[in-house]
Amino acid sequence: MIKGGLAGSGIRRVAGDSGPERVLIAASFTNRVGNGLFNAASALYFTLIVGLPAAQVGAALTIAGVIGLGAGIPGGHLADRRGARPVMMAALAVQAVSMAALVLVESWAALTVVATAGQLAAAVAGAAWGALVVRVGGERPARFRAKLRTFVNLGVILGTVGAGLALAAGTRGAYVTLILGNAASFGLCAVLLLLLPRYPVLAAPPRQQRRLAFTDRPFLVFTALYGAMGLQYPVVSLLLPIWISEHTEAPRWTVAALFAVNSLFCVLTQTRIGSRIETPHDGGRAFRTAGLLFLVSCPTMALAAYAPVWAAAGLVLAAVFVHSLGEVWESSAGFALGFGFAPDHAQGQYQGLLGLGFNAGQALAPAILTTVVLGLGTAGWLLLASFFAALGAAGPALARWGARTRPGPNVVADDVAG
Repeated sequence: MIKGGLAGSGIRRVAGDSGPERVLIAASFTNRVGNGLFNAASALYFTLIVGLPAAQVGAALTIAGVIGLGAGIPGGHLADRRGARPVMMAALAVQAVSMAALVLVESWAALTVVATAGQLAAAVAGAAWGALVVRVGGERPARFRAKLRTFVNLGVILGTVGAGLALAAGTRGAYVTLILGNAASFGLCAVLLLLLPRYPVLAAPPRQQRRLAFTDRPFLVFTALYGAMGLQYPVVSLLLPIWISEHTEAPRWTVAALFAVNSLFCVLTQTRIGSRIETPHDGGRAFRTAGLLFLVSCPTMALAAYAPVWAAAGLVLAAVFVHSLGEVWESSAGFALGFGFAPDHAQGQYQGLLGLGFNAGQALAPAILTTVVLGLGTAGWLLLASFFAALGAAGPALARWGARTRPGPNVVADDVAG
């Protein structure tokens, strides 16, 4: 009995420190499994099964992404004033319907309309999710956010494995199953949120500006820096695979290995590292650490072009290991600064703005990385490394600036500690 109780307690600690934490972890995990199913096969479905030209698919998704950028801030404000849970559930319902509608798409126009509806709902859901995470996180928000991201990464990995099986089959039925599976994940995520408490809406101070986040200069600067640092994500998913195939002697299986190393390393280390980064002061230092790690990883990736086959493979895997460590520090810094700067009654609005900056950076990333970095070769990698290091170096000063402008005594204490 004692062993069973201890085992059960250990399982609960791994899955969450409270009932609401476990609910949100389960909901997020379920949704990300569905995302993993769809994301790995979406482009191939529209090009190979539906028969749309790749250029049309790219244009439709780009238009949808750009339009969706504008929904996060008003969606976050709505979550602050009406409650994060109902707003997120409504957005998830729209995502479920729009995802299921993709199986009916047969033209570029239809894809653009359906994808735009999904992106608008995704922006609203992202902002509401941020506000909900703050309420559920309680007294140890950093630990909870790190644990949540661990399970999110694990969900994507499992979903991607399922997508691989469907891709191997290559039939329309297999692809449709992936799409409907993702749609079901949105619906199940919404249903699981019903198990969360009804958190009361926090009253805003009198005369608060509707767009408070836009007047918060430290947060605006952080949003820009965070969006720019977000270029590090496509380095592994887009830039490095092209570099390996076109400029190195590394075996082609290295491309698959780097994804496995990146995902598994983040799963294994996110909670251990992220749970220690709780305050904006911690976040500023973590942002600097991330920049320094990218300063090491990017030149190592470039060196692979000058090494023989097995040495090139080793350099690539070592670089991805260091880069993944930087990713964990960068995401943990984003949690500490992004949530720590925002007042509790306006978390949704602030997370909407932060999401806008991050998504804008992701939209620009493919063009920047493929033209500037690949175009310049090794010099481009060194320029990218210096760029990341410079962004990270601004972290501690940004945290101190933010601390001086926060009204709360806890954040001011962080500044004194720095």
